[in-house]
Amino acid sequence: MKKIFALLSFLAITLTLWGQGPEIPSVLSRFEKEHDTLLMVPLNDTIVFHEVTQPAGLSTQNFPASVHGLPKGFLLDFHRPALHGLLYIGLIDYAGNRYPLPVYRSQSFRILGGKVMINMDVVRGHYDMTGWEKSGMGVLGYRVINAEGRILYDGKIAFAGTGPFTVEPCILTGPFVSNVTDRSAIIWWDSDLPAEGKVVVEGKEFTDGRRSRHHEIAVTGLEAGQHYSYTVTHGQQVQHYAFETAPAPGSRSSFVFGYTSDSRGGAGWGERNLGGTNAYMVKRIGAASAEHKVAFLQFTGDLISGYRDHPDETLLQYENFKHAIEPFAHYLPVVEGQGNHEEVMRTLYDTVHGYSLSVDRFPYATQSTTHTFSRAFVLPPNGPESEDGAVYDPDKSTKDFPSYEESVFWYAWDNVAMVSLNSNYWYTPAEQLIPVVGGNPHGYVMDKQLEWLKKVLRQLEKDDNIDHIFITIHTPFFPNSAHISDDMWYNGNNEVRPWIAGKPAPKGIIERRDQLLDLAVNKTKKVVALLTGDEHNYCKTELGPRTVIYPQGYEGEKITLKRTIYQINNGAAGAPYYAQAQVPWTPFTTGFSTQNALCLFYVDGKHIKMKVINPDTLEEIDSLELR
Repeated sequence: MKKIFALLSFLAITLTLWGQGPEIPSVLSRFEKEHDTLLMVPLNDTIVFHEVTQPAGLSTQNFPASVHGLPKGFLLDFHRPALHGLLYIGLIDYAGNRYPLPVYRSQSFRILGGKVMINMDVVRGHYDMTGWEKSGMGVLGYRVINAEGRILYDGKIAFAGTGPFTVEPCILTGPFVSNVTDRSAIIWWDSDLPAEGKVVVEGKEFTDGRRSRHHEIAVTGLEAGQHYSYTVTHGQQVQHYAFETAPAPGSRSSFVFGYTSDSRGGAGWGERNLGGTNAYMVKRIGAASAEHKVAFLQFTGDLISGYRDHPDETLLQYENFKHAIEPFAHYLPVVEGQGNHEEVMRTLYDTVHGYSLSVDRFPYATQSTTHTFSRAFVLPPNGPESEDGAVYDPDKSTKDFPSYEESVFWYAWDNVAMVSLNSNYWYTPAEQLIPVVGGNPHGYVMDKQLEWLKKVLRQLEKDDNIDHIFITIHTPFFPNSAHISDDMWYNGNNEVRPWIAGKPAPKGIIERRDQLLDLAVNKTKKVVALLTGDEHNYCKTELGPRTVIYPQGYEGEKITLKRTIYQINNGAAGAPYYAQAQVPWTPFTTGFSTQNALCLFYVDGKHIKMKVINPDTLEEIDSLELR
């Protein structure tokens, strides 16, 4: 904490007026307006937290750059005078590569005061691998490296001309294929400049009929289990890819799906921490998924380093994650879940004692964690609305909580259903301050989400087309490593729970864990496994009648698990590793590994086998016959 305040003093950050300031949500406690524009929280007579407005770090206000055509190249302006470093460029060959990526030239251009001039001569002649000099158009990739040698961002420029040059609308992220069913899919992308966009699938054209920087185009009328080529056009840019629709529900075909989580910035330099994400490992996971022909890849939480105070900073880190997975997500659905590092915060400081206090950023409708997450991805919109209307809602006539906005959902692929939960909704990071100011602790699933899960599991249990249900959630029910002090365990302390408008939720974290377990294990026969992350390792834990799930001397009500399933933890997508700890269920945990990992599930009708590989070395780490 003290290091934070040393940094704040060094930067001489001062209070700044923000108009009338944000409205304080009724679900929080002790927050007050300060000078009608900022916030304060008096904790007691000696500790008072004050909001300090900090300038945004690198964000979507800086990347991508503003680009201007010049007689011999381009001028890039990142709108950040303090940015100095190097920029590398390389052409992108969309026609000759299945997974198009820039091939960077060895020459660099110096960034001074946030601006840099590019000379296109370095990609002429022998280095014109895309034929842009003849066609008069192309796409240029660029990489930004700061003065310390850290990679900040990978960008793209679509251009026309051979000198002078003009800037054309460019697809910056995507196209991605999402929400794939047996009959439909959504193709979506983002660009630097607005243009009309269209998708052509096997000769049939789909469009949203507008000029925009963001396009989500529904492709319908498809047949189940078919391979479809598609073409995306944005302005003058045209790209060609393909995807496969899901098999007909209940056809019980053979397929593979992948699972992983925790790709936030890793240890080391280079692409292992590219603007908040381990781009190196994300690419390796994407390549391994393609090699093993996965039908879809579930990626549950901590995609980025996150914990930012400005949504635009978080959105930039999401862009870097999407750039890394993009070459493979042109073809296969990558389904993201929310973790704790996705948190967008409103932070206050007690500068006297060196403490800080963070809560989910409000106004919730425009700046919350879930709203920011939903802006970055396209996911199924079939989850619960919010926690409004719960027994602890202080005012049932108004919207008091953040929306769940595509952070809780379910989807199916043939006879497999995946239910994705959010255990970091309305998250207040310091659980010891939750009784004072309000919020939800790490790992807790609140009431309305629990009600939704109960309804969905009941529906899927009755669905004759579904044989297997997986529940994925970022935080383990049973941590085995660095998170034994939180997740759904808190060292066995059931007192941890949400506080809303100064009142505690009726159920503690262990009780809520048990309710979830009772639903998944005892109330259904189809749930196969819990797919979790948060802990940066791989392991599997047997959950059944023999498994010890309570601390010694636990006096609360207990449940008995009536059958056996597995918790499969894979938080090994590139974040710094955690070693194993000892907990009551350690004798039931096997396969523990700190290697990077990708779980591959081989579904063949009523049978499922799992193989776990290291996507970096391709060696097998573990295996399991689930059914």
